[in-house]
Amino acid sequence: MKIKKFTKFWPWLLILLLCWWAVKPLFHSGFFSMHDDTQVVRVQQMAQALKDGQFPVRWVKDLGYGYGYPIFNFYAPLAYYIGAIFNLIGFDALAATKIVFGLGIILAGIFMYLLAREFWGVWGGIVSALFYLYAPYHALDIYVRGAVGEFWAMAFLPLVFYGLYRIAQGHRRGVITTALALTAVILVHNLTAMMFIPFLFLMLFILFIFQKDKKRFVIWNLKFVILAAGLAAFYWLPALTEMKLTKVFGQIGGGANWRDHFVFFDQLWASPWGFGGSAPGRLDGMSFMIGKIHLLVAGLVLLIAIAKKKLRPVLLVSLGFLLIVLFLTNDASGFIWQTIPVMAFIQYPWRFLAFSTLAVSFMAGSLISWQPKKLNWWPAVISSVFIIGLLVLNTKYFQPQTFLGVTAAGYINEENIKWKISKISDEYLPKEFPVPQSKEEIAWEKVKVIEGEAEIKSQDFKHHLYQLEIEARTDSQILVNTAYFPGWRIFVDDEKVAPRIEAGRIKFALNPGAHRVILKFVNTPVRRLANLISLLSLAGLGLGMLKYLYGRTRISRD
Repeated sequence: MKIKKFTKFWPWLLILLLCWWAVKPLFHSGFFSMHDDTQVVRVQQMAQALKDGQFPVRWVKDLGYGYGYPIFNFYAPLAYYIGAIFNLIGFDALAATKIVFGLGIILAGIFMYLLAREFWGVWGGIVSALFYLYAPYHALDIYVRGAVGEFWAMAFLPLVFYGLYRIAQGHRRGVITTALALTAVILVHNLTAMMFIPFLFLMLFILFIFQKDKKRFVIWNLKFVILAAGLAAFYWLPALTEMKLTKVFGQIGGGANWRDHFVFFDQLWASPWGFGGSAPGRLDGMSFMIGKIHLLVAGLVLLIAIAKKKLRPVLLVSLGFLLIVLFLTNDASGFIWQTIPVMAFIQYPWRFLAFSTLAVSFMAGSLISWQPKKLNWWPAVISSVFIIGLLVLNTKYFQPQTFLGVTAAGYINEENIKWKISKISDEYLPKEFPVPQSKEEIAWEKVKVIEGEAEIKSQDFKHHLYQLEIEARTDSQILVNTAYFPGWRIFVDDEKVAPRIEAGRIKFALNPGAHRVILKFVNTPVRRLANLISLLSLAGLGLGMLKYLYGRTRISRD
């Protein structure tokens, strides 16, 4: 029995073992420098908002220069929910963030193995998993950019394709797998989801052509699409309808204009590894290479596609997908970017390298399926050669530029959150809110009396709920240093009052006397609708899973 269990699980254990060089820097004390150095604070803010009883979390009170802003109403939240859970159960914010990084790395390998194994067998699955895990672009996202959302999305993309394949094979469970995987992609990185969905429907169309039971195929795929859209509705519906109320449109153009960030084809083969940013022309401080061993494998796959008739359809579709996404990274595709205005939100055409990494890594496993007759040792030996070559060539990219001798306390101190981290990402501040230009303009105090005589007797500030006891000796004006955004409500002695907005902040009046004041961030009608859709979808998912389990139990009894 023990031998059988080991035989079943050894590939997963091998992948976990060989992940070591990718996750090793996370075990170093402190943290490392990265482009998006907001991750620890976002995990901490998410955890505190959950602890305060806000769910789903939309508003955080300390970012946005201390004025708060609805970051998780717009910025895909799933990875931060996971980090927050670890923070709440006892890990400090820095350790919880490292766990988020590590899980995102490991899941990429695990889910790619799950997909590739279906086509190339166990050894082919292992090779594909490690090619995916140790791809240069994967290292770039983790240790250069710190793009948590994007490399978490890369982890779930293979699981979506795995679910699609299971549906195409007539397995009902594929509906739930695909729905959950697509939901995860949406909830970890909305831009990856936006880029991926057209390819998803293209793949569905290709699979539809080869289906015998087309009616069942259509019904099952409609189910997963509707279920995924519903499960993620609490996030994407408010994000789409309310983003016009923020400064996010200011991110389009300027230094993030897609016209300035195309990749030259020779950069896919070799471009200097660096820790700088993307720049117009060839002045980039970061690398866009797919990986020499990855591209060589893609070339060998062409030979397999010619020689192996049985594998040809899968490999040709994969090669076609690869060519399309590489085309979209090059300025030859400029007319497409110009024709589809929404692509401006992608900002950087090189983001499509995530998909090229997916395609090349998946195809790598096919080399193991090309086995000479009567050579049973071939898969293990050739896989070992590829894996060793991959590790020798690519583990060097999985190193940060510098380690910083910081602690969790260094990240989550008030000045760091309200100034340094807030400056990195302030695009979700309300549209009319004036962005502070100096530390003196930061909201160091949450509430203050600006007119009249009044004393704040007590104050309790949660992320979405402020409770104040104020004694006003004269008619007074109270300023709340919170950026006004639809959803904020004010109650004075249990009666709702209309706020006045002054320089984007909340202001209200008090008559003489003792007052109990509550400010609460509540859901707007569209948020309530979105939450309801997600709850109903979750109930539908639960019923579907129970029905599936009941069906399996009944079959086993019969």
